[in-house]
Amino acid sequence: MIPALTPTYNRANLAFEKGEGAWLYTTDGRRFLDFAAGIATCSLGHAHPHLVNAIQQQAAKVMHVSNLFRIPQAEKLAQRLTEHSFADSVFFCNSGAEANEGMVKFARRAQALAGHPERTEIICMDGAFHGRTLAMLSATGNPKYLDGFGTPVPDFIHVPFNNIEAVKKALTARTCAIMLEPIQGESGIRAASGEFLSQLRALCDETGVLLAFDEVQTGVGRTGRLFAHEWAGVLPDVMSTAKGLGGGFPIGAVLATETVAKAMTFGTHGTTFGGSPLACAAANAVLDILLAPGFLDQVCARARLLDTLLDELITQYPGVFDARRGRGLLIGLHCVPPAGNVLEAATEAGLLCVTAGDNVLRLLPPLTVTEDECLEAVSRLKKTAELLSVNQNAAEAV
Repeated sequence: MIPALTPTYNRANLAFEKGEGAWLYTTDGRRFLDFAAGIATCSLGHAHPHLVNAIQQQAAKVMHVSNLFRIPQAEKLAQRLTEHSFADSVFFCNSGAEANEGMVKFARRAQALAGHPERTEIICMDGAFHGRTLAMLSATGNPKYLDGFGTPVPDFIHVPFNNIEAVKKALTARTCAIMLEPIQGESGIRAASGEFLSQLRALCDETGVLLAFDEVQTGVGRTGRLFAHEWAGVLPDVMSTAKGLGGGFPIGAVLATETVAKAMTFGTHGTTFGGSPLACAAANAVLDILLAPGFLDQVCARARLLDTLLDELITQYPGVFDARRGRGLLIGLHCVPPAGNVLEAATEAGLLCVTAGDNVLRLLPPLTVTEDECLEAVSRLKKTAELLSVNQNAAEAV
């Protein structure tokens, strides 16, 4: 018989009852170092006092009123995001997929009101992941995810990642926007080069096509800047973000320039739960920490430490890991054995990670991770590698 909880996930047999910082505790008393962070979502770790207090205080006042009324918490959050980004206006929603859906609507509506209603095609990248809604499955383009869900939503065109000539070849009079992640997460922590992003910006400026960045996973401090595109000095016209923005509380956002956002007039888009007082109180608490002087510098320092330690790990265990990818605290280790086997061994060693495409183990610690916790994580990865080596030797001896 089918379980009451629809079995769409291959869940590990772990149930956590509490967390503290970068640590999680199971219902049977085991302790794990969390370098998964809810898939880059628990940006402040678990039970961060400032975030907990903000949520408790707001929940005791009012959690939801709907967007039929002003929401001061949302107004404050939007103001802070525009002050610290390229954007002039922000729309709040509930998730990354929803933010990406909104971003496509923003782009198409802006083109329509600029006199180009025929511009509806979105150029996307091979290896992308934009979410699980029907349209975002089509934007992602992965046949495995599309299987069984009917005809893909039209007007999403795919080209090779980091290939400007392929993008130019795909441009038509119907091209609305170019949509991509600055670092592809699900397909194996694959970064867009700074040159590629600069070339895309120049191409969009030349043709009137909009540049749309999916920063659902890369945004909100994950790479050591508030948004990953800042490293390249390339600004989008419209951008999605989510995951770490609420520190674990569901919230997503579409950020846009005035040129794009002014097209979203009354009645063109909406959400019941998006931008609620409670969600925005949580996100404001996260920004209190992230925007504090020196915090993102600390994220970069932790990243440099991990980079050094992980490169040493790769040298020490070339039969398990052979390359490091990513930026900041969005890290990928390319595995020699199947990444699922490495994940299983890491969990056995008390370290929680996430797999990604291209046989990659993803490390996504909370942005508040300490030096000692970085050292401990790599120590547990060494135990992981040793465990795999022992198992491999035993299998060869049989």
